Amino acid sequence: MAKMIFVNLPVTDLKRSMAFYTAVGAVNNKQFTDETAACMVFSETIHAMLLTHDRWRQFTSKPIVD
Repeated sequence: MAKMIFVNLPVTDLKRSMAFYTAVGAVNNKQFTDETAACMVFSETIHAMLLTHDRWRQFTSKPIVD
């Protein structure tokens, strides 16, 4: 069984970030997308979760670097 990779990334502009990742070949998984997060699929095993800063802070108290 192949391992799945999920990369979580904080973003300042979710729609713009989704547009960028769509332009480089990712496909949006609407099942895991709302106004605070988006799941961008690169392959069956590689996904990027784009999270607004407010959503990111629900998972960690560490600062977001620039």
